[in-house]
Order: sequence, then C-alpha cells, then structure tokens
Amino acid sequence: MIGEWDILLRLLIAAALGAVVGYERERSNQPAGLRTHIILVVGSALAMTLSINLAMQFQPLVPNGDPSRLAAQVVSGIGFLGAGAIFRYGTSIKGLTTATSLWTLAMVGLVVGAGHYLAAVGATLLLLIVLFILNILERRLISPYLHVDLTLSAEDRASMIKDLKKVLEQHTVKYSRFTIQKNLKRKSLRIETQLQVPNEEGIEPLMVGLSAISGVRAFKLV
Repeated sequence: MIGEWDILLRLLIAAALGAVVGYERERSNQPAGLRTHIILVVGSALAMTLSINLAMQFQPLVPNGDPSRLAAQVVSGIGFLGAGAIFRYGTSIKGLTTATSLWTLAMVGLVVGAGHYLAAVGATLLLLIVLFILNILERRLISPYLHVDLTLSAEDRASMIKDLKKVLEQHTVKYSRFTIQKNLKRKSLRIETQLQVPNEEGIEPLMVGLSAISGVRAFKLV
C-alpha cells in the first residue's frame, strides 16, 4: 500500500504541477485559473492513490479488485468542469483550450498518484509549451479571421443591396446570407449578416466603405 507520507508527497508534487499551468491560465485571464487547476490536480492524485490503496487493502476479500475504478470516474467526471470553462462570446467559442488543459491536468494528477513522477513532469512541461510558446507563435505567424456581426439601417432604394455587397466583397473575406427587414411606411431597410474580416486592421476600412454607401443611416459591428 502507499504510505500516508508518500501520499502527502504525491499531493504536493501534483499541486506544484497544477500551479505551474494554473498560473499561465490565470495570466491569460481564463475562467479556470490557479486555484481551479491546483484543486483539480490534487483531487485527481488523491483519487488515484485511494483507488490503489483500496484495491490492495481489500485484495483478500476481492482478489479481482480493479485499482483503476476511481481513476476512471475522474476521467469521465472531469467533463463538467471543462463544460463550465467553455462559453459563447458573440459568434466565437471561448475556453476550449482551458477545458482541455483541465482534462489533461486531471490525467497528470492520476499519473502522479500512481507514482510516475517523470511522466507527470514531462506532460506538464509539454502542456506549458503548447499553452505559452505555441500561443506566441500562433499570434505572430497565424492571423485568424475576425468574425463580426453587422446590423445596418438604410434607405429603401433600388441598388442598396447591390452597393452593400460591393463594399463587403472589397473589405471582407466572406459574408453570410442577409436577413432583411423592410419598413414600407418609413421606406427603410434593416439588414443583418455575419462577416469574416482578415484582421482587426480591416475594421476601419470596412467602416469607411459602409459610411460611403448612399442612404446608409446607421450600422453596428459587434
């Protein structure tokens, strides 16, 4: 069986590894930060040590006891924490990276609880490389498209849609199908669509182009 002091040592190692990744997530202003990662990895390490000890303690009564049963519940149960870290912001989904880091740290906790310290440290270092170093490389080398919701109010005139499409084709990568509301009394249009802009620098030229369309009264980009 795993001794009490050995369990305590494993919990401390797990907490240290969780703190390293949690600190990076905290600095990135993510919903699951330092405390969440530490608590998670300590809990999973404790579950692993308990699972091993229970299997060994009751081996005479249950010869076929499985020391991985509690660990398996950690693997499946961590999903609710990951789901809590994911949220929708406009047309984008945020928190997927944090959710996966939580799941991976749960595995690190299980590995530490089983006594495989080198593998746990290696997995934590690899996780840090992905979260920190690759994040810097992505920002410098990969420029993801910016998703923007456009709501535009304009006069109801014959070529309004044509003029709007011309501006969007010049300043956006892609735009979705228009949702158009027409006010017959006021002779006005309300047009909604979703845009893909190359980057944040492309917002300003797009605004200039929209403002130059004859009959445009107001627009909102979110």
